[in-house]
Amino acid sequence: MSLLSQERQSMIMNALNEKGKVLVAELAILFEVTPETIRRDLHIMEEERKLTRVHGGAILYSKTQNEPHFEQKQNMMYKAKCAIGKKAASFIEDGDVIVIDVGTTTLQLSKEIKDVTNITIVTNSIAAAYVLNDSLERKQFDGKVIVVGGNLNPEQKSLSGTVTCRMLEEFQFNKAFISCGGIMPPDINDYDMEEANASSMMVKQANQVFLLADSSKVNHRSFSRICDLSDIDYVICDKDIPEEWKLDQRVNHQLKWIAVGGDRT
Repeated sequence: MSLLSQERQSMIMNALNEKGKVLVAELAILFEVTPETIRRDLHIMEEERKLTRVHGGAILYSKTQNEPHFEQKQNMMYKAKCAIGKKAASFIEDGDVIVIDVGTTTLQLSKEIKDVTNITIVTNSIAAAYVLNDSLERKQFDGKVIVVGGNLNPEQKSLSGTVTCRMLEEFQFNKAFISCGGIMPPDINDYDMEEANASSMMVKQANQVFLLADSSKVNHRSFSRICDLSDIDYVICDKDIPEEWKLDQRVNHQLKWIAVGGDRT
């Protein structure tokens, strides 16, 4: 099959609209050209904002969006977030010192912390602090909650900034539970730079790191980098790890990816 570049690109676009993703190796066989030729086509199409290149291929273009308001986010992927939060809470043990960052998925985790004793919870989430305070009053768990200071973001119910990071640097955590705006190997990203910096410090100060992310965050890129995917010990998601990531050398192959029921049920 001998096609002009524009013809190939038109057919690539059709395949993307149908499947959501294309692979370089498969396109090279289909069009009877070298992988380098396909990569050049994909590079041109990426510059035209028709697609986003990923390891081994490309996906439909998705521009970085502004972060929805916290109240709006709570209703997005709600069942998945509940399932993810419940599974994450099962990893919390008596005596743990944990940190929980901001986000509606980590908020669901906060609601599920029960029947553990002598735990210390550090958070920069105003929403999580409110939930945890209520749980302490109801004696659903035994321990203490520390809310770190910082600049208040009322739309996201979060505290972040230089003060937040300095306070987090004083702690050592058994486990960190973080959320994100997007996962695109090799990076985990978030919408807000200051919140991303706080989450990054949590990762740095923890023995084990749990990423709580619904499937809408997979293969999505947001504004500010938190850390490498290789820095994560567990991902808890409502879908399995993408097949192509299993072959991606930038993904830590010791990573434990836990798929739970969510909007699939």
